[in-house]
Amino acid sequence: MFQPRDYRLWVNTPELVAYSLTIKETDLYIRTTAHFYNAAFQAVKEHRKALEAYISLHPFFAASFEAVEVEQSAPLIVREMACAAAAAGVGPMAAVAGAISQLVGQELSRLSHEVIVENGGDNYLRSSKERVVAIYAGASPLSGKVGLRFMPCDMPLGICTSSGTVGPSISLGKADAAIVVSPSAALADAAATAVGNAVKSADDIPAALEIARGIKGVTGAVVIIGDRIGAWGKLEICRLEIDQDA
Repeated sequence: MFQPRDYRLWVNTPELVAYSLTIKETDLYIRTTAHFYNAAFQAVKEHRKALEAYISLHPFFAASFEAVEVEQSAPLIVREMACAAAAAGVGPMAAVAGAISQLVGQELSRLSHEVIVENGGDNYLRSSKERVVAIYAGASPLSGKVGLRFMPCDMPLGICTSSGTVGPSISLGKADAAIVVSPSAALADAAATAVGNAVKSADDIPAALEIARGIKGVTGAVVIIGDRIGAWGKLEICRLEIDQDA
């Protein structure tokens, strides 16, 4: 089902070429130094085909809410998802959007020194300049008011979001946004699910951040529910003023 991505209107990267790519459930918004749609399309097509073929033979991989062991001979995307899920203690599909962002971003990095791949709130970021990632948190009054600043030395990075109030993805929690940062976008995606699942009220923010702290490979996390926010890790949070009605 199509989901509006109004937050994409917030993007301010005039020096980069922006383009969208949609294949089935994969809905990417990409920014690179030139138009590399064909390369991105081929990367998505290749990894989706490999994942779909694997799931057709191993349907439990797509259905499980727990980590699943896979063969060393499994496709790259399957191994990335399985590894991320095992680290975060969630099912493999919790890592699919981040894994696709990462694999497409890595392919585009062969062609462009600036790469931003966003897949429904799950981002792969590689840049030679400072970048600020705005946080979209649905109806929260903090949505569009805070962002995360990253320097070139921090990249490449995965910055992924899980929400119990926004979008079609499954979350067992009620966070407006649970954001996790990691060098691996697949891990950031899986970990964001684990963190978001733990948030039923604002009182759960500290415990949710402890979950992020305990996942090896995660470098930071932010949780927003209503007008409350909590953060942990190697992060620089900045104030933003985005007109969401523009």
